[in-house]
Order: sequence, then C-alpha cells, then structure tokens
Amino acid sequence: MSASLGLFRLQQVDRQIDRAQAQLNAIRRTLENDVELRSAMERVVTAEKEDHHLRHDLQMIDAEVESQQIKIQQAESSLYGGSVHNPKELQDLQKDVAFLKRHLTTLEEHELQAMDAVEQSENKLRTAKADLEGLKSQLGNQHKKLLDDQGILMKDLERLAEEREAVLAPIESHLLEVYEGLRQQKRGVAVTEISDSSCASCGSRLTAALQQNARSASQIIHCPSCGRVLYAG
Repeated sequence: MSASLGLFRLQQVDRQIDRAQAQLNAIRRTLENDVELRSAMERVVTAEKEDHHLRHDLQMIDAEVESQQIKIQQAESSLYGGSVHNPKELQDLQKDVAFLKRHLTTLEEHELQAMDAVEQSENKLRTAKADLEGLKSQLGNQHKKLLDDQGILMKDLERLAEEREAVLAPIESHLLEVYEGLRQQKRGVAVTEISDSSCASCGSRLTAALQQNARSASQIIHCPSCGRVLYAG
C-alpha cells in the first residue's frame, strides 16, 4: 500500500469522525440545560466504559489461561509420551509441569475475579440504562429523538475509533506527524485526490511527473500550490 493511500484512508475515517462528533456536539448543546438528563447519560457512558474495560481484561486473562493450558498439555506430552528417558530431564519436566499448573491456578483465580467484576459491571450498566430509559420516557418527542440520535452517533464513533486504529497501524510515525499538521492547517483536509490532472482541493494543474511520483509507495508528494498530500486513486 502506498504512503498516500494509507493517509487518504485515514482521512476518510477522520472526516467521518469529525462529522459524527459535530452532530453529537450539536445534540449535547441542545440537551445541556437538562441537568438530570445529562447526569443520567453520564452514568451510562461511565458504566459502558467500565464494562468495556473489564470485558477487555477478562478476554486477556482468558487468552492467558488458554495459553497456559496448552503449555501444560505440551509439557505433559513430553513427560508421559515416552520420548524422554533421561532421569534428570524427566525430573526437570516434572518440575516444569508443577510450576505451570501452579501458575494456571493463579490465572484461573484472576479469571474468576475478572468474571465477577464483569457481572457487577453488567448489573451497574443495566441499572444506569434503565434509569436513563425511565427518564427518557418522561420527555417529549423532541428530546427522545435527540437522545436516540445521540445513541446512534456514539455507537458510530466507537466503531470509527476501532476502524481508525486499524488504518493507523501501517502508517509510519513521521508521515502521521505530517498528516496531523496539515489537518490543522487545511481545515481537516490534509490529503487531496488528483482529478483531471489537477489538485482536487485548489485546482492547480499538476505535471505528469508529479502525478507519477504521487503513485509512489514509499514517499508522499505535496501539491506545489496548497501543500496538501496528493493521492492518485
């Protein structure tokens, strides 16, 4: 993947995030005078973040437990499989299996604690959502529509944040710095397409050499007029 393509994809995600965030801010400004409602929404957001964090921790511990179980199976296979006959090696394998099992017990204890924490967070989130829904039912159609839109936008932002992380992965840090700087300077448009041999943002005509260089996989080329990164789709 070319450097400019990676930045172009990142910009597409960022512009979606910008639009969703702008809509979300407008909704929040409309609702900001309702203190009770805002407090109920904040409790839901806090509970969702905590639940997400705890679930992530549980997934990590589950993976550790599974990995440890595999290690034990492999060690026991070597111990009882008959392939090792040296008494010293057998003794070492026995010690390894014992150590691995002790560590597995510790991991399983942590796993149970994490499962308990997730269950508590689920109850807390369920209660917070129920309180919010109860409050929403008291509001007029306008507030309900705004709150529904807000919920959709928040889910969109969560999805876009994950998508952004995936797009970011292959982009080199120095290119990201250039991109972020241009985003601030150019009102969110750091990367521009080449359209009809011209910069799609400022309309400047581009030489054939510039257009060819813009297709490079290893470097980025800037529009000589507006300074944005050129992307040849």
